[in-house]
Amino acid sequence: MDSSNQVSTGGLVKGLGLMDATTLVMGSMIGSGVFIVSADIARQTGSPALLMLTWVVTAVLTTIAALSYGELAAAMPKAGGMYVYLREAFGPLSGFLYGWTLFTVIQTGTIAAVAVAFAKFLGEFFPAVSARNWIFKIGPVGLNTQMATAIALLVFLTWVNTRGLKEGAMVQNVFTFAKISALAALIILGIALGRRPEAISANFGNFWGGAEWSWAAVKMVGLAMVGSLFSSDAWHSVTFTAGEIRNPKRDLPLSLALGVGVVSVIYLLCNLVYLSALPLSAIQNAPEDRVATAVMTVMFGGSATWMMALAVLVSTFGCVNGLVMTGSRVYYAMARDGLFFKACGRVDPKTHVPVTSLWVQCAWGCALTLSGTYSDLLDYVIFAVLLFYVLTIAGLFVLRRTRPEMERPYRAIGYPVLPALYIVAASVIEVLLLLYKPSYTWPGLLLVLTGIPVYWGWTLLKKKEA
Repeated sequence: MDSSNQVSTGGLVKGLGLMDATTLVMGSMIGSGVFIVSADIARQTGSPALLMLTWVVTAVLTTIAALSYGELAAAMPKAGGMYVYLREAFGPLSGFLYGWTLFTVIQTGTIAAVAVAFAKFLGEFFPAVSARNWIFKIGPVGLNTQMATAIALLVFLTWVNTRGLKEGAMVQNVFTFAKISALAALIILGIALGRRPEAISANFGNFWGGAEWSWAAVKMVGLAMVGSLFSSDAWHSVTFTAGEIRNPKRDLPLSLALGVGVVSVIYLLCNLVYLSALPLSAIQNAPEDRVATAVMTVMFGGSATWMMALAVLVSTFGCVNGLVMTGSRVYYAMARDGLFFKACGRVDPKTHVPVTSLWVQCAWGCALTLSGTYSDLLDYVIFAVLLFYVLTIAGLFVLRRTRPEMERPYRAIGYPVLPALYIVAASVIEVLLLLYKPSYTWPGLLLVLTGIPVYWGWTLLKKKEA
């Protein structure tokens, strides 16, 4: 085997370059959110300026987090990403709780949600694919064609990724470039053809929309960021595959910075296009929250629905692939530590990928799809996801103090000011969620805490085996 595809510890192949890592960052970030969540953000903020500010703050925080994670990724280039960083900074329990929540809800729930979004937009071309078209139904339980399509997509992309790292990376590269091209087309066409004088006058002539800089404005932006943060989430998924990147000490920090930077700029430009084409009231009341489709309708009439449906299909297909590929590496790392099913820690000797881990993830993702509860679960873990981000960046400070001898090929830009700023800002959002959206926070914390007895079980089992 040549040096470009060296087998690393555990049997994984170091076969990903800088371009592959960057497309993983961008492809995992961009799903269907950017096309729809601005409607809800506009309703919550009630102001063009606060709508844009929500996306700006999200971009700034995500960029700071990516620059901070770069140091951890370069210093500990092992499969598992955040699981490894939390384990090394705060001990195995904290790492396990993250991995447990990732498996039970965060990664698999997002996979289920994005796969269903794919199926929903496929229904624009094939009406038989519908949540109302039941294959069978017994009481509240059943299988409709939308669920079946989502499950088929998940099974197919899992199978593709079991064929080898090269196959999964190729799908990711192709679909990431396609979705970036689709978003670029939306921005260029929106600037050239979509601008409407009445929208520009309404939005930019009264940019603040009566909002004033106050605690009320901070509260509105903080609560509205739930949608934009989830639309920008999964950027760190590339760190899960650190054990398969050829030059992780250079390429991990660089791919995080490049990927997050490019996607953040695209998101901001998309929202400027929305505000240039539609009055805020039209954004707030876009049919089914499909703001991008409403903008395309301004330019191309009825054919816009099909054009945007195709763009979302490409986007969600690539997003599911990236999530499937990367998530399985966390469970692989947990299993290698004796904290997950032992079979998930094995790598296929022919394909050099964790095949069992991929299929276990697929099975739970399909179960969540069938249950139909994935969207509720994702709402519940918003608080937990942000909490894990705060803990991971706090781990940067801990490891600087407890392990000063650790090799750090890249050091976080702006340390300690920027990482501390992230911790403070994210903590403010956490407090706002606790105060004003308690139904979203306590269930998420309970889901995380269910991992504690599971952790005790795994550790007892590991001791017995030892």
